[in-house]
Amino acid sequence: MDKIDLFQSLKDEPLELSLPDIKSEVNDEDDDNNERNIKETDDEDDLSSSIPRTSNNVFDEAFRRKRKLDKQNRKELEEEEREKMLVLVSNFTEEQLDRYEMYRRAAFPKAPVKRLMQTITGCSVSQNVVIAMSGIAKVFVGEVVEEALDVAESWGDTPPLQPKHLREAVRRLKARNIVSVGKSQNVKFR
Repeated sequence: MDKIDLFQSLKDEPLELSLPDIKSEVNDEDDDNNERNIKETDDEDDLSSSIPRTSNNVFDEAFRRKRKLDKQNRKELEEEEREKMLVLVSNFTEEQLDRYEMYRRAAFPKAPVKRLMQTITGCSVSQNVVIAMSGIAKVFVGEVVEEALDVAESWGDTPPLQPKHLREAVRRLKARNIVSVGKSQNVKFR
């Protein structure tokens, strides 16, 4: 995949949202639907026009305006982030572009993650939680590999990484309290 194709795919690809963002968008849509329903019932009801507005309605109106502004600001920020990312990717070298492409494609399979989480928790796990856990696992592996590369460099070794580098990386991350120590204190890499 060359730079132009990756550039186009980033441009056309929707920006990933976190779970709170998705929930807020759903709530925004529900609020819009509720507002429409309120307006429709207000138009139908002649008595409602004779009832004076209470302070709650004024606060609701101010809250809706603030939410609308927040929504617009969020969209502007997402657009700025997308533009920055496009500039960054367009300046990648061929090697950096290949590595970035591999990073974007890499993912933990959802079925084993779900099975593991259900085994540990003893209850069913929703698809959103599985997606979130897969993302967290990807970030964790990235941190361990990055630290292992630093270990290999400090020891004068060259890639590929060896299990001793990964063990030392986990030991260092534990020392910095980035990795918590659970029931099993031994982390083994084969």
